[in-house]
Amino acid sequence: MKTGKFALSLVAASILAAPTAFAGETKHGKDISAALSDSKVKVNFRARYEGVDQDGIDKTADALTLKSRITINTGSYQNFSLGLEVDKVDALVDDYNSKTNGQTEYPVVADPQGTDVNQAFVKYANNGFSAIAGRQRILHNNQRFVGGVGWRQNEQTYDGVRGQYKAGALSVDYGYIHNINSILGGNVKGDFHLANVNYKFNKQHKVAGFAYILDYDTAVANSTSTYGALYNGKFGPVFVNASLASQSDNGDNPASYTATYINAEVGTKFGPVTVLGGYELLGSDNGVGFNTPLATKHKFNGWADKFLGTPGQGLEDIYLTAKGKFAGVKLAATYHDYSSDVDGLDFGNELNLVGTYAFNKNYGVLVKYANFSAEDLHTDTDKLWVQLTAKF
Repeated sequence: MKTGKFALSLVAASILAAPTAFAGETKHGKDISAALSDSKVKVNFRARYEGVDQDGIDKTADALTLKSRITINTGSYQNFSLGLEVDKVDALVDDYNSKTNGQTEYPVVADPQGTDVNQAFVKYANNGFSAIAGRQRILHNNQRFVGGVGWRQNEQTYDGVRGQYKAGALSVDYGYIHNINSILGGNVKGDFHLANVNYKFNKQHKVAGFAYILDYDTAVANSTSTYGALYNGKFGPVFVNASLASQSDNGDNPASYTATYINAEVGTKFGPVTVLGGYELLGSDNGVGFNTPLATKHKFNGWADKFLGTPGQGLEDIYLTAKGKFAGVKLAATYHDYSSDVDGLDFGNELNLVGTYAFNKNYGVLVKYANFSAEDLHTDTDKLWVQLTAKF
């Protein structure tokens, strides 16, 4: 049995055995009983239809999947607590290419069937400091560099150790990760150092600095060193977001390059409507584009997911978003215009539309659409989602 799986098995076993172990304690029985009574169990379900019509592929993908999740978090005993989260994904209609089912005659919907231990950890927390060991969720800043890919039915989580410290306006977060639990259910091995520092000057202005040193065992083209900073600010009715980063090859990456990342957004409200305009650059150097392998990529560069991998010529994305809430329905529309960083290529454009409605705190519905019109890269693609959620 591999070391990583063995360690996770020990963590999961300790969680499942916790009530028995606690019951054996007598000296601290009252505190343990309180910890158990403070434990929380959550259950949620997410049923989703995803249809994909992609030029160049004769068949249309039709995926109807159901994610069932149970989450258990114990109360704290002598500053220690335990967490366990298990997901099960079922394909009720499986006319799609999950990237693991071999149905390559269909477009990709990256939601394979399976049962997965999404989280299994031991946590220590005291006086602003916390440490977690095991499988865990890690979401840094806006998830542009490190995220959970929560849109997909099987989430991306991380195996390793993580320490966090918060004192007033300052928060520090460092994790050493040895395995990534991917959205396709596989294990991605390597040595990954994830560091993030946030400082909040006041309610209007905050900054973050980050460093991500990634050394993959096999997917060596993703081995990179990335250093950057992020700013979020408000100036009266106007809000501004900006980010700058530099990336170079690391470890056994066969490429030699240094690429730049730039993001700038400005927005404001016009009555009930918020309007935001932005520019994002994933630069190119020596034929290699800026790479964000751990990001929640679906949030960026369009919901059609045509740029999950940055082209070698780099990517420029100019976008405009309008969103608001009307009669209890949240609506948003975004238009993207894509081009290359070098060589003057037109990559096309994309329209994204979404509407969400919460019936109450337990039930909600989402309808979402993406239309990608290709030019010098990829092919025309339409995607439609209808999603129902229930949580208890």
